[in-house]
Amino acid sequence: MKRLILCADDYALAPGVSRAIRDLAAAGRLNATSVMAPGPDLAAEAERLLSIAPPGFQIGLHVTLTGGLTPLTAPRLALAEGIGSLLMRSHLRRLDRSAIAAEVEAQMQAFIAAFGKPPAFVDGHQHAHLLPGIRDIVVAAAERHAPGAWIRQCSGPGGAGQGIKGRIISGLSRGMRRLLARHGMPTNPAFSGAYDFRRAADFAAIFPTFLSQLPDGALVMVHPGHVDDALRRVDPVHGPREHEYAYLGGDAFPRDLAASGFTLG
Repeated sequence: MKRLILCADDYALAPGVSRAIRDLAAAGRLNATSVMAPGPDLAAEAERLLSIAPPGFQIGLHVTLTGGLTPLTAPRLALAEGIGSLLMRSHLRRLDRSAIAAEVEAQMQAFIAAFGKPPAFVDGHQHAHLLPGIRDIVVAAAERHAPGAWIRQCSGPGGAGQGIKGRIISGLSRGMRRLLARHGMPTNPAFSGAYDFRRAADFAAIFPTFLSQLPDGALVMVHPGHVDDALRRVDPVHGPREHEYAYLGGDAFPRDLAASGFTLG
């Protein structure tokens, strides 16, 4: 059996998301999660996660530079900016790199304070950590504070999953892989999990396609959650989280995982 890292992104985004991730982790349906340090009540959410995390469960930092949360270095950085705008400014070299560096540093420090140790890995909300002008800042912060951490790259045998989103983030990963190779830093050998959220009701049929051709040690991202008012305020695309949670907590998921030759390890 090949080992799979199944990572639930967005821990600490909202109470319903955190609760869903903890439930799945405690049931052995996940073996990693990445944490949004600007999320509300981070210290309490960290304590709850540490209290149920099984041995070997990996907890990483989900660098958050987009979305509706309040930045830790407010008002220096507007996290309400969309990923499309951030992508455009990164390619035009119009980023406020000093503000981004200050926010990444603050998020790293907040994670360490909340969990009592550096993150096991580092990735980014909406894959912003892959962008030129940002990826070197993220890698430098990881080298300073979490030298044993691996950094997520988002490409695999089939790209990064399904659709145009998968092709875009797969392409952005080439620069990240080159940067990590130069720094001698580890990364996941392959990645999948991107899909059109409008098809979330079909997640049970979509998930097995993520596993096709993935090698041992590959990573698949998921976004389970319970929808609550806090989530509605910060994430307009929240409905798919319930579909993902239902599948990952149901009977079909372990069957599909075994049928594809994978185990969570």
